[in-house]
Amino acid sequence: MKRHKTSVVALASLAFLTVGVVGVLAEETPAAAGEKVSFPGTYVRVAYNEEGWVTLGFRLANNSVGDDWMLLQVGMTVQGKREKFMLHRDNIELVIPGPTVVVLASQKEFGDAGSLVALNNRAEVTSDNINYFPAAARQGCRISFFTAPMAGAPRIAKDQVELSYNRACGGRLFFKIPGGVQYGTYNLNVKFDKTTVRVPFEIMTKEGVKKLEKQLKEMKK
Repeated sequence: MKRHKTSVVALASLAFLTVGVVGVLAEETPAAAGEKVSFPGTYVRVAYNEEGWVTLGFRLANNSVGDDWMLLQVGMTVQGKREKFMLHRDNIELVIPGPTVVVLASQKEFGDAGSLVALNNRAEVTSDNINYFPAAARQGCRISFFTAPMAGAPRIAKDQVELSYNRACGGRLFFKIPGGVQYGTYNLNVKFDKTTVRVPFEIMTKEGVKKLEKQLKEMKK
């Protein structure tokens, strides 16, 4: 896995972008106590607290309105030289507008939905750089909750991944969305040992994307 040389300090400096950029997002999904959220890009979010760190890319999800499945690109690690943590697939959930909690799909559900091979292929050409991690996370590792018959995919799906402060783990998550992907506010929740890191993001209209991109450019000047 390639990795950005991005420090905690550098990402923390972006945290101010959560205020005023997407007002509804900030008001309806306030960060948990001690959690910080940053906007490195239009379709990239980073959320972290003293225990866990999660990066999220959702460009493909934003282009999937009306589809039954949502694909999210993620990166995860633990903070502050904490003990290794075994992250299981049931530590991850998605809160969709409603609100409704959607659990991570199983490998069987993924395999039975043949269209997800095409979705995986789309992710190869429609993605964002999500390699934003603390400086200590220097070793790449794969989050292999899903496997597909495609080049470069892991041969065996695993129900867990070991996170440690010096590993930058990345992969793809798949959720079957009741009623299909809709515009609105979502939260990816990742449950670490003692806390939950919640990553808020917005499935936006074309007008919403343009507005956000303009605001990000202005605020980064």
